[in-house]
Amino acid sequence: MAWTIVSVPTARRAELDAALKDDSVSRQSLTLRDASAMGGPADRTYVLVEGSAEGVRRAEELLAPLGTRLTGADGEGIYRRFKKDEESASAGMGLFFTEE
Repeated sequence: MAWTIVSVPTARRAELDAALKDDSVSRQSLTLRDASAMGGPADRTYVLVEGSAEGVRRAEELLAPLGTRLTGADGEGIYRRFKKDEESASAGMGLFFTEE
């Protein structure tokens, strides 16, 4: 599965929301987090887009004017953090529904 992470200034949230409504982009898996909650700057939002190569390419095209694509070690580190948080949430839900 293809993926990309873009760091967008919080002040551009309305523009971000509009870009994420694009037909191709909205069909991808989209996860948004305050960057500060993931050890990043307080005035940014991290956007993880996962899905088809074409959908991710379209997201990169639409989000490029709004923010900065995170690549290399920075991008990989943030991606791992997204996945770790996702796994923790899944494990927590499992405990919630487990009978004692």
